[in-house]
Amino acid sequence: MICSMTGYAVKTRDLSRGTLQLELKSVNSRYLDFHFRIAEDLRALEMPLRELLASRLTRGKVECRLSFNATALRGEQLELNDVLFGSLKALDARVRAELPDASPLSVGEVLRWPGMFGDQSIDYAALNPEVLALAREALDDFTATRGREGEKLAAMIVDRVNAMRDIVRRVAPRIPEAQALFTDKLRQRLTEALGNANDDRILQEVAVFATRIDVAEELSRLTTHLDEVERILKQGGACGKRLDFLMQELNREANTLGSKSAVTEVSQASMDLKLLIEQMREQIQNLE
Repeated sequence: MICSMTGYAVKTRDLSRGTLQLELKSVNSRYLDFHFRIAEDLRALEMPLRELLASRLTRGKVECRLSFNATALRGEQLELNDVLFGSLKALDARVRAELPDASPLSVGEVLRWPGMFGDQSIDYAALNPEVLALAREALDDFTATRGREGEKLAAMIVDRVNAMRDIVRRVAPRIPEAQALFTDKLRQRLTEALGNANDDRILQEVAVFATRIDVAEELSRLTTHLDEVERILKQGGACGKRLDFLMQELNREANTLGSKSAVTEVSQASMDLKLLIEQMREQIQNLE
């Protein structure tokens, strides 16, 4: 599967003590670059999350947000800490015996006393399995979105490859005839200038020029590179860097084709090829 480096996914999970939420989003990057935004209580999970993401992703600037929203326990679930309540009651009586003018503890003060309803602190270490399970679900959705985007990009690249093949097929048969006509014109001009069509200098100049404007090799390499682009797309996987290298090679051949051009048709073909190559390069920059 061809994957884009652009993706997004968000997952939530309701637990007895609150709600976990994990969000993943990414854009293109030359390397695999992580940015974690995690609540301090869950900071210990950064390394396991990093390892999990790195096992499935190879390129992209990935932002991971993890949060836990605790919810208060319902009233019927609350139970007083009898030991603590008894201690407060005894202390209150003792203080007021020593200080008769002291105000007794109010109900609100008793209920707000730390630990009155037992240990309500959250065991964040116990959330580790839940967080990693949630991360796997989010990563599945995240990878799927990148895959769908990658398929669209691959289809656009194939369309440009086919357009380039059409240009090569259209121009290739015309080149020998055009080069022959241009060579004849050159021979005629040299003959008019030097006065002898059989002069070795004329024959040598014409031979050198014919070699210099021969673009058969460039057209052959263009076709070979296009074959390789299609092969890589069919193979799938992380192929962005290899395709980007092939774009450089295709652009080099298109430039050489233009520099060797002796006819307008070949020059136009070179420009059209470079335009299509640039369009492919823009799409490939987003491939993993």
